[in-house]
Amino acid sequence: MIPAPAFLANPERFMAFSRWAAPLFGALAVALGAAGLWLTFSVPEDYQQGDTVRIMFIHAPAAQLGLFVYACLGAASFLALVFRHVLADAAAQAAAPLGAAFTLLALVTGSLWGQPMWGAWWVWDARLTSVLVLFLFYVAYMALRASLDDEAKAGRAAAILALVGLINLPVVYFSVEWWNTLHQGSSTFAGEGRGLAPVYRPPFYLMSLAYMSAFGSLWLVRIRGEVWRRRAEAAALRAARA
Repeated sequence: MIPAPAFLANPERFMAFSRWAAPLFGALAVALGAAGLWLTFSVPEDYQQGDTVRIMFIHAPAAQLGLFVYACLGAASFLALVFRHVLADAAAQAAAPLGAAFTLLALVTGSLWGQPMWGAWWVWDARLTSVLVLFLFYVAYMALRASLDDEAKAGRAAAILALVGLINLPVVYFSVEWWNTLHQGSSTFAGEGRGLAPVYRPPFYLMSLAYMSAFGSLWLVRIRGEVWRRRAEAAALRAARA
């Protein structure tokens, strides 16, 4: 069998790393989030969107994290299938609820932004629809894992589903370019004159980093909890057989 990467092959090394990394990322998330929120309510109104522009600093980072977390879920699922390592499977299982939460936040805040801008809480726009599909993949992944009693079979089946869902990531990202949509284009990687105004960049970047740090902290905490749960179940099984 192909040897698993050293980080995934050594749970003890991961547990030692996550013991200090999780609170560090958590503290960074609080500090960055506080600064980002302060700037969010300090920047001037947009000349077109008015105060509604402030929703962007909550919505856009959540949407980006929804995509990023699913990429992490897909990568962990691939490693779990190839290397059959429980830590990769635990990482995938731990990521799914977090990704679903970020994606749901993106959908809700997108609706709050869309109602005053488009006059509707929801439209079947290409970007909105593909993000909804992303959320449904998260829900399906969690439901599939919960529906099977055999944890090994549940992990393999859910991993295959997660890999299938990776097809949707480029659809979400490029939907505003491939189709004529109501949703605005990229704010971060747009060409000259089409990106964020300079005054809005500091709160946007701070909030993006805060979201990323929060995910890093929560993911590590959830993986640690999953490792402890599986160890406890294994110990209980050994005790029952003794």
